[in-house]
Amino acid sequence: MSSTPAPDLIVLDAKVFTANPDRPWAEAFAVAGGRISAVGASADIQALAGPATHVESLGGQVVLPGLSDGHAHLGLGGSMLAWELPLQPTDTKEIIFGKVRDWAQKLGPEEWIVGGIVGSTVMDVVGNVEDLAALDEASGGRPVLLRDDSMHNRWVNSTTLQLMGITADSPDPEGGHYVRDAAAGGALTGVLHEIASAEAEAVLSASLTDPAARHRTSLATALSTLNSYGITSVQDAATMEYSWKALADLESAGEITAWVVGSMPVRPFLETGTVGDELLGIGEAHRSEHVRPDFIKVVLDGVPMTRTTAMLRPYVCHGRHEDPEFRGEPYWNHDDLVETLRMCYDRGLNAKLHATGDASARLVLDAVEQVRKERGPGPIFQIAHVEFLDDADVPRFAELNVVPDASPYIWYPGVIQESIAQQIPAETVDSSWRTRDLVEAGALLAAGSDWPCALPTPDPWIGLETLVTRENPDPEVTTALNPSQRLELEQALLAFTRNPAQAMGLGGVTGSLVPGLSADFIVLDRDIFSIPANEIHRTRVQRTFFAGTEVYNAAPVEATAQ
Repeated sequence: MSSTPAPDLIVLDAKVFTANPDRPWAEAFAVAGGRISAVGASADIQALAGPATHVESLGGQVVLPGLSDGHAHLGLGGSMLAWELPLQPTDTKEIIFGKVRDWAQKLGPEEWIVGGIVGSTVMDVVGNVEDLAALDEASGGRPVLLRDDSMHNRWVNSTTLQLMGITADSPDPEGGHYVRDAAAGGALTGVLHEIASAEAEAVLSASLTDPAARHRTSLATALSTLNSYGITSVQDAATMEYSWKALADLESAGEITAWVVGSMPVRPFLETGTVGDELLGIGEAHRSEHVRPDFIKVVLDGVPMTRTTAMLRPYVCHGRHEDPEFRGEPYWNHDDLVETLRMCYDRGLNAKLHATGDASARLVLDAVEQVRKERGPGPIFQIAHVEFLDDADVPRFAELNVVPDASPYIWYPGVIQESIAQQIPAETVDSSWRTRDLVEAGALLAAGSDWPCALPTPDPWIGLETLVTRENPDPEVTTALNPSQRLELEQALLAFTRNPAQAMGLGGVTGSLVPGLSADFIVLDRDIFSIPANEIHRTRVQRTFFAGTEVYNAAPVEATAQ
C-alpha cells in the first residue's frame, strides 16, 4: 500500500499542452499541496484519487500551463485600470480632448486628470502651442498628465508645467527633453520626452493623499487582470519602492495570485523614486515566497519614435534641420555597463537591459561577452526589446546565454509601428523583430507584453497570434511585418510559458506542467491548436489556477452580463 498522500485535485479528460519537452502532451494531471504530482493518461491519474480528492473532468477542453509575462509594468498598468482616464492608442487628438473634457466634469477643480495611453502617432503631431491650449481648455485648468504608448513620454498641460516649475527658459534635464514649438518662438508644448517625464510623475506623486492605499489597489488590480488573461507569473520591468511595499502588503494578506519577479532600476527612471543600491536593499527587505527581487534594470536607450534609440545606421532625415548621419546615442558606455554586470555576479543578481536599437543591443552583447569571459556563466541577462538586430549579433544571444525579451504587442494592433516607420529606414523596419532567426539560433525567446505600453491590457492572445502570423488581427490591415519570422504555434506557446519562466529565474518553479512544479494552469474556451491562426486573438480564459487554487473564473462575469 502506497504511503503517498492522495492528490487534492485531479484534472481528467483534457487536451493538456505541458510545455515539457520530454512529454509535451497529456490527458490528465494531479495536484497535491499546490504542486503538480503526476501527469499522464486519464485512467492512470484517476486511479490516484482518494476519498477527499476533487476530480474535474473537462470534456476535452484545452489546458495550458499558466502563462508567463516576461515584461510588464504592474504599477503603471494597475493604476491605469483602477484610477485613470482610459484612452485608446488609436484615439485622435480630437477624441482625446473630448474624453479629457468629459472626465474633468467628474472631478474637483484641482484634481488631476491622469490617463493613457496616447498613441505615438498623436504624440508625433501635438508638439505645438495650439494643442497645448486645446488641452488646457478641455481640462478646465485641472493638472493633466497623459502617458504615451511607449511609457517613455508624457503630454501635460500648462497647469502641470507650472506645478513642475518649468518655463520656456528652463534647460532640458539630462536624459530628457521639453518639446518646444519653434514656430512660436520656442514656447513649451507640454510634450515631455524620457527623463523629463519623471519630473511630471514626481509632481503627481506628491499630490496623492494616501499613496500607500492607492498603490495597493493598483497592484491588486494588476494581478487580478493578469489572472483574467491566464497569466500566473510576471516580471515587473521596473519595480520601484512603492511596488515592493504594496506587494508585501498583498503577500501578508494572502492576496498574491502570481509569481512576481522584480527589476530594480540602477539609475533614475521614468517613474520617480529611489534607485540604485538603496532600492536594491529595499527590494531584498521585501523578498517573500511569491515576490522575488532578483533583477536589476538598466535602460540603455529610449525609443525610436523620438529618435532616442541607439542605431547602427542613420535615422530617416527629414530635411536640412536634421543631421543625415544621426544614429542616436546610448545612455551608457561600455566600461560603466561592464562594471554594472560585474556587480550582478558579485551580488547574485540578474539584469534586464532595455535596448531598443541594434547599436544598444550590440553594446549589451559586447559587455556580456567580456564579463562571461572573466567570470563564467553566472547571472541571467535579458535584452528588451530586441526590435532591431544586426545579422552578426543574432547568434550571439545563444552563444552568450542572453535572453531576447521580445514584445510582439508592439507590432500590432497598436500604432507604434506607424510612428517608427517615420524615423527608421524602411529596410531596417522590414527586417525587424527577428524571432524565428533567434529561435533557430538556439536563443531562449521570451515574450513580454510591456503592459501598459502599446495596448491598455496585457492580453497575451494578441501577442501569441502575432508571433505566429506577423499580421494585424484587424482583417482590414493586410500587411505583414517581416513574415519570414513567423513561428509555429508550439514555438510561440513556449515563448509565453516555459521560456519567460526560465528567463526570470523561475524555471524550477513554474512555466510547465511537470511533477514538482507549481500547479499553475489555465482552461481555455477553444482549442487554439485546431482553429485558424488568425482567430487565436479571440481566445478567452475560462479558469486560472495558481498553486492549485482557482484565482479566476469567467463564469460569474458571463452570468452578470446576461
